[in-house]
Amino acid sequence: MADIESYESALSAIPGAHPYPRSSRYHDAEIGVHRLPDGTEVRYAKRRLLPPLDVQATQEHVVGAGERADLLAQRFFGDPGQWWRIADANPVLDPRELTDEAGRVVEVPFAGVLPRGDRRV
Repeated sequence: MADIESYESALSAIPGAHPYPRSSRYHDAEIGVHRLPDGTEVRYAKRRLLPPLDVQATQEHVVGAGERADLLAQRFFGDPGQWWRIADANPVLDPRELTDEAGRVVEVPFAGVLPRGDRRV
């Protein structure tokens, strides 16, 4: 597993056309270019639409006092930066809503299971 992680890290460090690392939720987002009146090009990530999530590929977690999305991601995925996978699986606008109330039940995707249409591993 460490070999895969170091390989992924090495790939993420290679400069290229895509500004987001492979672990980012925006890695597969289409990049648009907006041209300012002075001709300057500004690159941006186009809107990211969430693919459907298979509810059979999630588990429920009851939020405890003091928990945060990044801490949940560390526990379930081994990477606090993957908090967005939990946010994507729940109907919230602000990821802080996931854990702002102890006792709330949140859906957590199983590690290694991605929404249909997501090509990342």
